[in-house]
Amino acid sequence: MIDSKDPVVFTRAGFWRGVRGAMVAVIGVAPFGIVCGITAQGAGLSFSEITLMSVLVYAGASQLVALSIWTHPPDIFAVAFAAFVVNLRLALMGPVLSPWLDRFKGWRVWLSLFTMVDHSWAFAVREMNAGYRDAAYLLGGGSILYLTWIMTTAAGFLMGEALHLPPGHPLFFAALAAFVSVLAQMWRGMGDLLPWAVAACVASLVAQILPGTFWYIVAGALAGSITGGIRDQRRRAQ
Repeated sequence: MIDSKDPVVFTRAGFWRGVRGAMVAVIGVAPFGIVCGITAQGAGLSFSEITLMSVLVYAGASQLVALSIWTHPPDIFAVAFAAFVVNLRLALMGPVLSPWLDRFKGWRVWLSLFTMVDHSWAFAVREMNAGYRDAAYLLGGGSILYLTWIMTTAAGFLMGEALHLPPGHPLFFAALAAFVSVLAQMWRGMGDLLPWAVAACVASLVAQILPGTFWYIVAGALAGSITGGIRDQRRRAQ
């Protein structure tokens, strides 16, 4: 870890090192972006709308959740709140990088946090724990993934337009499949089974009680998180 007396810098070399370090993640992000673009086209968004959404929101999971409950006209509160719940994890991820980011103010911090996603965060944490002291690494990794996301969601939209898929086409299952693939990477062992099962059961139950709403997402996320928190607390107590 970085000692409080160690100098932390923010250089162009660190930025490009971050770009190179995140290139491996581009391969994984690109199909996810294409799926999001196809889903957006199927939900009735225009090319400019999905592009603007990717530029301003830049969050694959929350964008797919928002698109899954998209209506015409959209329920702005429902869409925004669902995206907020999905993105709450970022509020816990950012402080982990405080040994880097607390040394700076202004655009360096805000731009680094705006472009930060799960992949760039994980790469940056690994570098920080290894003693690397150039905080621009986070911005470099986030920036290349940001550009990749914008381009691939746009490409996915154009693919959806070219295919002219009818509503309910099996290809739209790709959005759910993308979530499952992300979830599989987060599995840490049988200890995760209980909170995952609780989240799934609560979400399924709420979806039956309140059909056509987004509350099953909130309920499942909260139930799983609370269960996981209680599990971790008991483990520490033991």
